[in-house]
Amino acid sequence: MEGDITREETDAIVNAANSRLAGGGGVDGAIHRAGGPAIMEECRKIGGCPTGEAVITTGGNLDAKYVIHTVGPIYRGGGRNEAELLASAYRESLKLASSKGLTSIAFPSISTGAYGYPLAEAANIALKTVIDYLKTNTDIKLVRFVLFGKQAYEEYEKALKGMV
Repeated sequence: MEGDITREETDAIVNAANSRLAGGGGVDGAIHRAGGPAIMEECRKIGGCPTGEAVITTGGNLDAKYVIHTVGPIYRGGGRNEAELLASAYRESLKLASSKGLTSIAFPSISTGAYGYPLAEAANIALKTVIDYLKTNTDIKLVRFVLFGKQAYEEYEKALKGMV
């Protein structure tokens, strides 16, 4: 769906974070603004998150109980393991949700903003990774992609149609 991930009522929303968990622009800044200082307080205690990994904090003032912070790769042409790192960011977020007993999760389009990942390629990686995970892990009942802008929505829609 096209929309604002900070308004999701899923058990968790995913934040496209930076490795310092320091807040920032785009979806990261929006989540921190909407969720309030409790999220940043927990991020400071955690300290950081490597690219392709994920950590979890409270949802603060959000409707979602939790925020899963994951760090996608900065796109540098595609030859530096970016595809695997992006897939890992989605997979590790799902694994963390499963380990916490969560049944619903909402994702933004990770790495496609300031990190420059080409949208069409990122959409294919995101959808394939999530679908593959759900084939063998049935504990998560709802995965929603909440996309910012018509272009992102259309790219994800096109990628999903290409998989069916």
